[in-house]
Amino acid sequence: MSELASEPVTQDERRSAELQNGHDPMVALECTGLVHRFGDTVAVDHLDLRIRAGEVFGLLGPNGAGKTTTIRVLNTLLPVQEGSVRVFGLDVRRRATDVRRQLGYVPQQLSIEAALTGRQNVMWFARLFDVPRAERRARVDEALAAMGLLDVADRRAGTYSGGMIRRLELAQALVNHPALLVLDEPTVGLDPIARAGVWERVRQMRADFGMTVLLTTHYMDEADELCDVVALMHRGRLQVVGSPAALRADIGPDATLDDVFRRYAGTKLVATEEQGGVRDVRRSRTTARKLG
Repeated sequence: MSELASEPVTQDERRSAELQNGHDPMVALECTGLVHRFGDTVAVDHLDLRIRAGEVFGLLGPNGAGKTTTIRVLNTLLPVQEGSVRVFGLDVRRRATDVRRQLGYVPQQLSIEAALTGRQNVMWFARLFDVPRAERRARVDEALAAMGLLDVADRRAGTYSGGMIRRLELAQALVNHPALLVLDEPTVGLDPIARAGVWERVRQMRADFGMTVLLTTHYMDEADELCDVVALMHRGRLQVVGSPAALRADIGPDATLDDVFRRYAGTKLVATEEQGGVRDVRRSRTTARKLG
């Protein structure tokens, strides 16, 4: 009997079948025993991490904690050296192409081409993510409209303000309808008004598309306001995981997420390393300068 002639399958039946196959469809991302080294430096040290579908999950920590390395592994930009990573049940090591189709990614560094128009930038990503040709124009317009950029879509991206550039990058990340949106320091270098505008768009995207969001940020107020769950990473390991409210309550009635950060990351400067060093710092500062 063909699939078209088969009986309808309920969500509960589909979830039961997926569970029998070893995947819980309520889990968007699962890292088990993840280790990543750069030479003798352990950037990620036996990381166990689980993100539920539909959550906004904040991965926090000081520079060199292993956050960006973790994101690059789950994005398939770095190999899984030890342990396992699954995105919606897909093994990152074995099914990298299928994993990429589930992802939208906004990196710290600029990912737009200033000489192209906003529309051309998003169209380039639509082609990169293999959006069907017949759907590309509609998908591009949909992503631009979601970010409030349709009216300026035919202007060169080099004429956009910092906040508009970040919204354009979000449009690029949305064009393939990702199930998991990964944001690595998405508001670095933006003024408070532009930051607020970017996060309003992220909230709207989550409401409209029901996607899971994984973000890194050094702005504790952002994490406190936006995240359902935060995890604090230090020296390649998770130190604590929980809702912002629960983590603050563990310290005291007037505690902030900054207090949580200081407790688990320490107040002393520690020499920690990740790939990139001066080059990555230079790129981040260049991004901040261009967005400012």
